[in-house]
Amino acid sequence: MQPDKAPQRAPSAPPIPPNSMGQTTSYLGPSLHIKGEISGNEDLKLDSKVEGLVSIGGFRLTVGPSAHLTADIVAREAVITGEVIGDVRACDRIEIMKSASIMGDLSTGKITIEEGAYFNGSVEVGSSTPQIGTDLDTLLDGGKRANKK
Repeated sequence: MQPDKAPQRAPSAPPIPPNSMGQTTSYLGPSLHIKGEISGNEDLKLDSKVEGLVSIGGFRLTVGPSAHLTADIVAREAVITGEVIGDVRACDRIEIMKSASIMGDLSTGKITIEEGAYFNGSVEVGSSTPQIGTDLDTLLDGGKRANKK
């Protein structure tokens, strides 16, 4: 007779190592569908479907290869390997990997677009990009004023 063992469950996602600042990265997996606003003050990796706004202030957003975002993005840096329909604002940098598809305008300090990536929109690169912080209303108001010029 074998002793009773509790069933072992596999983790839903592999653990994400701490970032360079010692913080862990939050993760939203492919089975999630989010409508509304995601905001926070930590790095975030998305492999989910998101409709709305993703604002993580001065932190890194990673859009994974299985992610489908119909959302505007505000972050310190954005690394995109999935699909984004919406504007992306990152004060430090935006990296668009070859598996990415983006339809929207980009505003950043630095940009990298790998050969093979799909991009349809405008790009604004330079030091005039406002500093990304946690005050989302200020950032959105600044973007609206810039669009009226």
